[in-house]
Amino acid sequence: MFQKLSIIAIGLLVISSCVSKKKWIEANTKIANLETREADCEKHAALLTDSLTKVLEDFKAFTIMADKDRIALLAQLDQKSAALSEKDEALRSRANRLRELQSRIDNQSMLVQNLRKSVTDALVNFNSDELTVSMKEGQVQVTLSDDLLFESASSKIDPKGKKAIGKLAVVLKNDPSIRITIVGHTDSIPIKTTRYKDNWDLSVDRAASIVRVLTEEYGIPGDRIQATGKSSYFPLEDNKTKEGRAKNRRTEILLTPKLDELLKLLESDGSTEPSEL
Repeated sequence: MFQKLSIIAIGLLVISSCVSKKKWIEANTKIANLETREADCEKHAALLTDSLTKVLEDFKAFTIMADKDRIALLAQLDQKSAALSEKDEALRSRANRLRELQSRIDNQSMLVQNLRKSVTDALVNFNSDELTVSMKEGQVQVTLSDDLLFESASSKIDPKGKKAIGKLAVVLKNDPSIRITIVGHTDSIPIKTTRYKDNWDLSVDRAASIVRVLTEEYGIPGDRIQATGKSSYFPLEDNKTKEGRAKNRRTEILLTPKLDELLKLLESDGSTEPSEL
């Protein structure tokens, strides 16, 4: 372009007879400057073109790398989403089972409370020195004193004690799901007779005597009953005092509503614990 301008300028100068030598020199100088600037612009343009080419190449490489990273990240995200969905489903299942378990526990608690009321109502005519009805570890516990049940060093049941057992038996017959555990206790004074070698023998025989009344006189199935004796090893009071020994000579009847369904639910629930996220 500048060369064309130079040729045109020279032509005009030749044609124009009134152009001075000074102006001719100035025109040539301007043309030379323009040509120098043109060369500089072309060099700069070449540098810019090279820079642009490199930038485009870098951008292309970055785009390729970014696409690979995006694909990898999307794959990881899909895996995480699947894992989270699985965990979420496990947690929902766990929450449902916990709600079911809580419902069963609440129902079991209500059964025990109702059982306690039934037993308390049945034994209302006996005073607290003779027997008590309480709750113990989810069970109804009826504690009967030896003064109510037995003569000293004997497993023969007193008529008044048999009456208390009979009233309790009516409640037990009305609900076949109740499990019965009978535990005999003694004080710490050693006993040795022709019938009983020691307090172990006496505590076990007293528990067995109550089992016989329940099964033979009231028809309660023996497979609902467990009997055991604990001698003097689980005292309520200090055996050093007369009053303490009197409280320790007792028979406990533990009543438990059927727990089979609740226990099965607890066992199955233990195998569904979700792993850590």
